Amino acid sequence: MYRTAASRLRTLKDRTSNRRLTRFVSTSAVATKTSSGGFFSWLTREHSSSLPPLDFPLKDVTLPPSLPDFVEPGKTTITTLPNGLKIASETSANPAASIGLYVDCGSIYETPVSFGATHLLERMAFKSTTNRSHLCVVREVESIGGNVMASASREHMGYTCDALKTYVPQMVELLIDSVRNPAFLDWEVSEQLHKVSAEVSECSKNPQNLLLEAIHSAGYSGPYGNALLASESVVNRLNSAVLEDFVAENYTASRMVLAASGVDNDELLKYAEPLLSDLPNVPRPTEPKSVYVGGDYRHQADSGVRIRISFFMCFSLHTYLNIDLKYGNKFSFPTFGQTTHFALAFELPGGWVKEKDSIVLTVLQMLMGGGGSFSAGGPGKGMYSRLYLRVLNEYPQIQSFSAFNSIYNHTGLFGIQATTGSDFVTKAIDIAVKELIAVATPGEVDQVQLNRAKQATKSAILMNLESRMVASEDIGKQILTYGGRKPVEHFLKAVDEITAKDIASAAEKLLSSPLTMASYGDVIYVPSYDAVSSRFHSK
Repeated sequence: MYRTAASRLRTLKDRTSNRRLTRFVSTSAVATKTSSGGFFSWLTREHSSSLPPLDFPLKDVTLPPSLPDFVEPGKTTITTLPNGLKIASETSANPAASIGLYVDCGSIYETPVSFGATHLLERMAFKSTTNRSHLCVVREVESIGGNVMASASREHMGYTCDALKTYVPQMVELLIDSVRNPAFLDWEVSEQLHKVSAEVSECSKNPQNLLLEAIHSAGYSGPYGNALLASESVVNRLNSAVLEDFVAENYTASRMVLAASGVDNDELLKYAEPLLSDLPNVPRPTEPKSVYVGGDYRHQADSGVRIRISFFMCFSLHTYLNIDLKYGNKFSFPTFGQTTHFALAFELPGGWVKEKDSIVLTVLQMLMGGGGSFSAGGPGKGMYSRLYLRVLNEYPQIQSFSAFNSIYNHTGLFGIQATTGSDFVTKAIDIAVKELIAVATPGEVDQVQLNRAKQATKSAILMNLESRMVASEDIGKQILTYGGRKPVEHFLKAVDEITAKDIASAAEKLLSSPLTMASYGDVIYVPSYDAVSSRFHSK
């Protein structure tokens, strides 16, 4: 029985091998006569007798001309309408375009009656208008594959639409309608007020944002001390009538710029002028003055046990969430005990109007750098900045230590923000004082550090302007600030001309202004305002 089975098995193998050989030979024979049409032909069981090579031009298909190695950036063209509104644009080879409507109006223009209006207006952007429902706005944006966004700052409001150039007419009409004709429906306002309350509650858990707001409220007396976020106390006072009055008073022709990246100015003018020419040209109010006085803000809160989680995202996109997510590809150790967050800041008068001082301040921020103690490693993270080398690498008790700046039209803030254990906060403040005094001392900043900071600043400028939305925003805000747009080469040259003497001079000017302190968490061991301020004047 076993012999019979083995014999049958050998016979079956012989037949199979012969069949495979026959199939192989027959396939080779056919291959000499016809060629396969590739994967698609194999999939559809079809064969082509001739297959053109890949470099053979296809019939009735015209290839677009390839771009040269260097494409000269388009120049910004500005047109002023009779009512004072400015329309500006620059062309580009990009197939998409970004169009923004920017208003010289931010939280500094709020009054006690309208506190929180800009925050709510940001959330009410692209909702129902007198011509469209919110659903129609969403459907129209989706139909053109577009992207819309709104932003509010202390000095400006911005509304942006981004889509392919073929949809410029739809983009312009939708954008202008959303800004000029908001309906402010009661139920929509009520819905957004609930979301504002939730956002304020969530932001109250972010010490870094709280410190920055506290620095402004304590450091400035007047409009620049107005909060960017609506507080819980003013949310209940906001309604449709407040928004309507605020828009009617501030959204006037002379305070608005329609800016575009990737659109010819004549084309933009053709679609935008009929929609904006009837906007009233109301005389603009007096621009709020910045009154810097310095001060101290302290908030005792239960910092408890904080766990810092770090992770790496694809494409080198790094997200900072309100639990302080940082760079890296590993989990960091939890921090036990009470934590104190603090910031020290000073004013540099002039702001963007004094261009050189503001650029020096930007380079100084790059020079000092800093970051989190668990974010070391990897490119572009400021590992060679002064605060990394001199502080974070030397003091493991400090969790984060970084320089920050906030520059406005006529004023600017610069300082150091840090997080550490409450038992080390006195020493950490001493370190911050020494670092600020050091950059104000001639000879302390060497040329290698300065050159690295200047290169980093130029890289940041150029990389930001690669974004269409950033480019259109830059056009709009420069025109609102300077009345025109300066080319990027102008700023790059200004960065190159900065010397170590300029850095020391700007830092010394900073430290001559009153100190502003802010602290959050376990603030019991934070030194008094006078004690910290006196250390800067006894240097």
